[in-house]
Amino acid sequence: MLRRILRWLGYLLAAITITIVLLILFFDWNWLRHPIERAVTEKTGRALTINGNLDVKLGWPVTRVQVTDITFANPAWARQPLMFSIKRVDGGIRLPQLFERQFWLSTVRLTQPQVFLEQSPDGRKNWLLDRNQKDESAQAKIDRIVLDNGHLTYVDPAQKTQIQAALSTRQTLSQGAATADIVFSAQGEYKGMPLNASGSGGTILALSDETTPYPINIKASLGHTQLQAAGTVTSLTRFSAVDLNMMLKGYSLDQLYPLIGIALPRTPAYSTRGHLLHNAKQWRYEKFTGRIGNSDVKGNMQVDGGGKRPFLRGNVTFQVLDLADLGSPVGMSKQNEGKSSAPNRVQQAASTQSVASQNKRDVLPDLPFRTERWNSVDADVKIQAKRIQRARALPIENLVTRVQMNNSILTLDPLKFGVAGGMLAGAVTLNGQRDPIQAKLNIHARKVLLNQLFPTFKLSKTSIGQVNGDFDLTGEGNAVSQMLASSNGKVVLLVNGGEISKLMLETIGLHLWEILQLKITGDKVVKLNCAIADFNVRKGVLQTRTMLLDTQITTIIGSGDINMAQETINLDLVPHTKVISPLALRTPIYIRGKFAKPEVSIDKTRLALRSAGAIALGVINPFLPIIPLVDTGPGKNSECGRLIQAAKH
Repeated sequence: MLRRILRWLGYLLAAITITIVLLILFFDWNWLRHPIERAVTEKTGRALTINGNLDVKLGWPVTRVQVTDITFANPAWARQPLMFSIKRVDGGIRLPQLFERQFWLSTVRLTQPQVFLEQSPDGRKNWLLDRNQKDESAQAKIDRIVLDNGHLTYVDPAQKTQIQAALSTRQTLSQGAATADIVFSAQGEYKGMPLNASGSGGTILALSDETTPYPINIKASLGHTQLQAAGTVTSLTRFSAVDLNMMLKGYSLDQLYPLIGIALPRTPAYSTRGHLLHNAKQWRYEKFTGRIGNSDVKGNMQVDGGGKRPFLRGNVTFQVLDLADLGSPVGMSKQNEGKSSAPNRVQQAASTQSVASQNKRDVLPDLPFRTERWNSVDADVKIQAKRIQRARALPIENLVTRVQMNNSILTLDPLKFGVAGGMLAGAVTLNGQRDPIQAKLNIHARKVLLNQLFPTFKLSKTSIGQVNGDFDLTGEGNAVSQMLASSNGKVVLLVNGGEISKLMLETIGLHLWEILQLKITGDKVVKLNCAIADFNVRKGVLQTRTMLLDTQITTIIGSGDINMAQETINLDLVPHTKVISPLALRTPIYIRGKFAKPEVSIDKTRLALRSAGAIALGVINPFLPIIPLVDTGPGKNSECGRLIQAAKH
């Protein structure tokens, strides 16, 4: 009985085996086309149509599938009826993942694919296969794709993006051997900016392959930004690793914001070359060189992700820094920006407004800071300028600073640069959390040489002394001009001892006889006891507390104010001679007008009265007219020590 049972079991197993073999040999996989179409349609709510042949080659863990003439419909909200139509698909389905209800393709060859991808304003994506197109897990995963003459369209109206791309396989001969790569071109609009791109890559597109670097060579322009790059990218959908030699140029670094999502300063036209690396959550731009305007720059930059905001850190060295290139980053209107570049309509309008505002405000920087972008990044960047290219009237050199951004609070601390043989050092803080920006300036001037401070003024060359000072100001506004116009605090400049041009002093005192003598014999120096400019600052107005220049021959006392809101100067200088001058006009000097064009004048009424007195005396005696023009004093030495201590406090 046992033998009979075993024999029948053997017959049954043999029959089952023969049946399976016959099914494999003679089964027509096309019988499954309609069941597959119905299943996909019921699952996604979108029609899958297989108009051609369906063939399957069973295997484990990957089963090969070949389908011809296949289409897949878009959801009703999409602009196009079909998400894709493909002439032929050859792919490998990973069976273990399929049993886990994941549709995972290893390598897929697509012949003449026409693909339309779209994201709706409410966040739906037509490549997501759930009925609402919002489940990120409901999508096919593809490791690698081989393309043969494909077209891809991507549309995202909310981001003002619409891109059309063409991809094809190019066959080439190299040393007698045939090789192939993918060439592509793309046109359209990305985030409202015109896009053009072209390039080539490896034969197989490594979409989700996390292990194999994909070779790529690309040339692209986005708006006024141009890019060339060559190297490798691992996983084209995730960019899990990047290794590219890159060239980048454009009209301003701030135009990179739509691309990288990190706020950079507004700059003149720039160009740069370097090595771009990405791994895990870190991007590095290594050993880059470049130009910003007329300035040469090099360094290393790094962006670390994973936090609340990207963190930018780096070291940047300017071999040559042209101060004119700092206009835009510090909020200064630059009328010549358009001369080196052709700005788009938005930039052109901003430039027009900036020029108009510049004509109105004259001098102070009035270009607004874009604080709405400050929250996009935290930063810690060290900047050094070895040589500074500047106007001769600006005797500054050797800039060193550390720029930090923390939760929309921007600090430059320390901020150091050489000025006229001395040093300016301190810190600047701009709090972008507040609107308008809350600004704080604390700068100390030390050992600035008087004879170098005004290099274009000939009389200053004979002057010797060290200028020290403090600028302690707070203000608010979204441009430098607004911050200064609302500022409060103090400004103090001190010179304690030294020598100063005698010709300059006699000119200020209008001592005609001495001026004539010095013009004949040459300038001399006199002892400088002290010079003090001590201002209280309230609501943008610098009001003099003490303004004094005391020498062995004269004391000059100043009074008045400097209005940074109106950009006007209103100062009176009254000289008091300590020696007898036989021929002097002896009148106060007034400095009035706008910052851009102040005017110097004398008291014409007093001068007229003195001249009239001289004429009247001349009627009596021809030698008497000189009496009103004789300056006998009574100037005396000032209490320099006490005044300096008072100014320091």
